[in-house]
Amino acid sequence: MNNVFDKYKKIKDFLVCVDSDGCAMDTMEIKHRECFGPEMIKTWNLFEKEEEILNLWFDLNLYTQTRGINRFKGLAETFKIISKQGVEIEDLESILNWVDTTNELSNNSLKREIEKTDSKGLKMTLEWSLNVNKAIENLPKGDEAFEGVSEGLEELSKIVDVAVVSSANGEALNDEWGRHDYIKFLTALLGQEAGTKQHCIAELKKKGYDTNKVLMVGDAPGDLQAAQKNDVRYYPILVGKEKFSWDRLVNEAVPKLMGGTFDEEYQNKLIKEFNDSLK
Repeated sequence: MNNVFDKYKKIKDFLVCVDSDGCAMDTMEIKHRECFGPEMIKTWNLFEKEEEILNLWFDLNLYTQTRGINRFKGLAETFKIISKQGVEIEDLESILNWVDTTNELSNNSLKREIEKTDSKGLKMTLEWSLNVNKAIENLPKGDEAFEGVSEGLEELSKIVDVAVVSSANGEALNDEWGRHDYIKFLTALLGQEAGTKQHCIAELKKKGYDTNKVLMVGDAPGDLQAAQKNDVRYYPILVGKEKFSWDRLVNEAVPKLMGGTFDEEYQNKLIKEFNDSLK
C-alpha cells in the first residue's frame, strides 16, 4: 500500500489535497443514481421496496452528513436501516463485521476476506462493487468537471503542490482526471487503494510539509474528519455552489493559507457554512 508514497516528491512548501467525486468532478449524482443504487437493488433483489431503498441510499450518500461515505460503509448503513424495517439481507453479519474491522475498504481486501471465510454476504458485496465499477465505466463520457475547476487547478498548481485524495477506485480516477488532462497539475492521484483519506494526508505530511501549510478540500464530512484527524485546515466545496467555492478557494482561502491568516475564526466560519449546507 505504501510504495505510492515512497515515490512521492514534495516540490513546494504548501500542499492542497483535493477530493474528486462531488468536489472537482460532477460525478456523484450520476454514479449514485445510475450505478451504486440500481446495482444494489439488482444484486440483493430488493425490487419490492426499490423506491424507498433508493431514496434512503441517495440521502445517505448525497444529501446528509454521511455524504461521500465509502461505498462499503454506505452499503452497511443502508442495510442496517432496512434490516430494522424488516428487509432480510442474507449473511448481513459478515458484511457489517468486515466493514467494521478491515483496515482497507477495497475490492482487493474484500477478495482476501472471501478467501478466508467463503462468506455468501461478502461474495455478493464484491459482485455488487465490481458491477458498480463496470457501470461507471459505461457511463457516457460527458464533461464532468465543475465550472471553475480547470482554471482553479491550473492556478493552484503554480503556487502549491496539489494531490487528489479520494475514496474512489484508482482506475476511475485515472480515467476521469486523465481524460480532462488534469494529471499534469498534480503531485499525486490517490484513490481507495492508497488507503483512507486520513492515512493519505498523514503519509503526504511526512514528506516534509508543515501542518499549518496543508489544506484538505472536500465536499463531504469524511473530508472534514480526515483534515481534523491530521490537524490540517479544511476548505468546503458547497453542494450546488461549486463554482463559487472553487473561485473562493483560489482567490481567498489559499492566499490566506499562504499568508498565515487562515485562522481559527475563518476555519470555523467555513465549517459552519459547510454543515449548514447539508441536512
